[in-house]
Amino acid sequence: MGLQLYLDLLSQPCRAVYLFAKKNGIPFELRTVEVLKGQHVSKGFLPANSPQKVPVLKDGDFVLHQSVAILIYLSCKYQTADHWYPPDLQARARIHEYLGWHADFIRGTFGVCLWTKVLAPLLGVQVPEEKVQRNRVAVDRALQLLEDQFLGDKAFLTSQRVTLADLMALEELMQVVALGYDVFEGRPRLAAWRGRVEAVLGADLCQETHGPILNILEQAANKQVPPPPPEAHPSMLLRISSIP
Repeated sequence: MGLQLYLDLLSQPCRAVYLFAKKNGIPFELRTVEVLKGQHVSKGFLPANSPQKVPVLKDGDFVLHQSVAILIYLSCKYQTADHWYPPDLQARARIHEYLGWHADFIRGTFGVCLWTKVLAPLLGVQVPEEKVQRNRVAVDRALQLLEDQFLGDKAFLTSQRVTLADLMALEELMQVVALGYDVFEGRPRLAAWRGRVEAVLGADLCQETHGPILNILEQAANKQVPPPPPEAHPSMLLRISSIP
């Protein structure tokens, strides 16, 4: 059995994995897991003994979770171009430096808008406005740090060539854009960086990958987003209650 990737393109880390695999011509079977339908908590959609999260990689009997681990595994196994994950120790260290910061300041912050605007209303929950505004402040603060601490005057976040760090960052920022806040407006350095990353990936691949999330607000307004099954409610309510 060949490589299988269990993904939901509404998920930022899943999109990063999908973009990387497609861009580098890595052969894989896409196993779509629709989180909004609760498929991640239903039997038969994920490999046995997997945590109820995506992305998941299955390569024969080997199962791997966590997007960064999956990206590094794919880059090493399929010997993708060096610029994605360079062999040079210090260049790799810069990527890991960013990814560590990303986990602390980006990952849990930029995904909140999907919960406040789409997922919480599906459960009949209204996130307090002060939490929404606090998240906007945190997003703006992280964007400034992203520009000043990492991008600077470079073409990409950790070097002059695109790396795994840029994929992870782009997908988090696109999540916020899709939910109605254009984080690139008024930020010419970030806008130019986005243009360079998307030029590497190609317009068609970006459109294919971003299509589902870019349509989510319209689907929600038209009541086309499926209600989550009851078994998904406890974990979703816990996540909503943890919004700072």
